[in-house]
Amino acid sequence: MKLYSINAGHFKLDGGAMFGVVPKALWNRANPADENNMCSWAMRCLLVEHGNHRILIDCGMGNKQDEKFFSHYYLHGDDTLGKSLAAQGFRPEDITDVFLTHLHFDHCGGAIKRTAAGELVPAFPNAKYWTDRAHWASATHPNAREKASFLPENILPLEQHGVLRFVDKADGQEWMEDFRIRIVNGHTDSMMLPQLKINGKTLLYCADLLPSMHHVPLPWVMAYDMRPLETLNEKERLLREAVANGWTLFFEHDPLIECATLEETPKGIRTKETFRLEEIF
Repeated sequence: MKLYSINAGHFKLDGGAMFGVVPKALWNRANPADENNMCSWAMRCLLVEHGNHRILIDCGMGNKQDEKFFSHYYLHGDDTLGKSLAAQGFRPEDITDVFLTHLHFDHCGGAIKRTAAGELVPAFPNAKYWTDRAHWASATHPNAREKASFLPENILPLEQHGVLRFVDKADGQEWMEDFRIRIVNGHTDSMMLPQLKINGKTLLYCADLLPSMHHVPLPWVMAYDMRPLETLNEKERLLREAVANGWTLFFEHDPLIECATLEETPKGIRTKETFRLEEIF
């Protein structure tokens, strides 16, 4: 197995929404906001070479939305999904599997592209696209609070083009050798976190359970979460498992930090060391 960090770009979200009940006086030190209270966030994907598989975990928001959409989310920076893949020597045609932790637009929008003729087609023409069956049901019949995050143009073409697949694994089960699935429900129904074992080490792709290093302390829970108290319990369970077993965490949205290890402190579990993925895997 070989791992590559793939940056699909940066965007902005409201700092208060990203940090929930945490006061701005605290979170603004972690990720300073602009004059509109917006903070910059990464869309950091992970490419996994595993035998004959080249698995892309999440794929950013893409670029097919209209000007009004991007005026809300401020896509910025030089990184794109295509450029980042090319920098590692890969083309869209090389991807065999796209593993979607969940179907919010900033995690799956890059799965579908719009052709010059206006048709919505899979961006990775040779790939199967993997999601969770229960999560798919939520995404295609969303509640009013989550509806704005589940965009039909990002989701339905997967089914229409016959590339949609379901993982159908319970929490902790292997999807592939050395590739386990952790299921959490606080952020959204049945979000899947990849837990990878490589060279005797374990990497947890945190998705939106822990969007950044600064979300490690238990009370730092996003206002976007559907069930914040459940997120709190899920965080504590997985963080304790990570400390006990020396896991590395991979942060999808942290604008600066890719990876971290953890330690127990008098104030609770906190970050121990931070580093780039290529420095350890």
